[in-house]
Amino acid sequence: MRNLVLSLLIICTATAGAAFEIEAHARFGAQGARELRVISTADIEYFEPFVEGFLSDNPEVAIDYTVASSSELMRALYDEGEAFDLALSSAMDLQTKLANDGLAQRHRSAATQALPDWAVWNDMLFAFTQEPATIAVSKAGFEGLPVPRSRQEMITLLRQHPERFRGRVGTYNIEASGTGYLFATQDTRASDTFWRLTEVMGGLGARLYCCTSEMIAALTSGELLIAYNVLGSYAVNHEDRDAYEIILPEDFVTVMMRTGMIPHNAPSPDLAALLMDHLLADAHQNSLTRSGLDLNAHKTSLHRIRIGPGLLVFLDQLKKTAFLTEWRNAILQE
Repeated sequence: MRNLVLSLLIICTATAGAAFEIEAHARFGAQGARELRVISTADIEYFEPFVEGFLSDNPEVAIDYTVASSSELMRALYDEGEAFDLALSSAMDLQTKLANDGLAQRHRSAATQALPDWAVWNDMLFAFTQEPATIAVSKAGFEGLPVPRSRQEMITLLRQHPERFRGRVGTYNIEASGTGYLFATQDTRASDTFWRLTEVMGGLGARLYCCTSEMIAALTSGELLIAYNVLGSYAVNHEDRDAYEIILPEDFVTVMMRTGMIPHNAPSPDLAALLMDHLLADAHQNSLTRSGLDLNAHKTSLHRIRIGPGLLVFLDQLKKTAFLTEWRNAILQE
């Protein structure tokens, strides 16, 4: 992209003057332009198409883009008071806590008012994508085996072929990944199958990952044969997409919404509102779906995570500790 300065940083390297850990950093736009600071859980490659459209309409603006995990984004804003103009995250529960605890400012516009009720909360949190949690399976690794279409079918398959899948099933490390924790807690709300599946995966020495991109990389390299709860948008757009099949589980599809908020201490809230409205206009045009997967085919089984205080239940320290202890016992089986 024109006038792009990109610096990929080693994971766990701290930004100058800040303790929170970042994964990557990029600057988009002309030198000397007025700067808009964004912190996001989305990879640079994922966000760049949004940037291109925005800067073509607003050449006087530059975007400073920092990528961090959802937990580190929370740390930056909640614990350290970092001043970003816009916070974009896949962890809806953590975003809700930020807004609920007074760390977001309200924003109303034609773009926000065009959103459906389930895509906005208290004029502070706005959904600009809806993305399904999927199961991805290696095409080569499944030769001669039926592809599971539901969680129960996945459980049956793993039990029938333990040696084929031992050490070759992957999912989130929900102690490290805010998105993984969100998916896990929401899976348990939809069905008790989650715990049975977790125990089976744990018995086979499941591998744990920070994020979807790492799971997909392990799947395409042959390290994994199954990756559970990967974000559909990443799975669809990966360069090695033909190496695996993406499954929308027939029992239910958990749908996460990537949300944006303008922090209470944003240095340039007017620019933040401008970019937020651009994201929302794009979202409205695309029905908030950018994964390339047909969610309409799963209307009766969609479990769309709703924005709001209900998401704070599993952030209660006692509940979170109990949930993580049960998950650890099931997945690690030490």
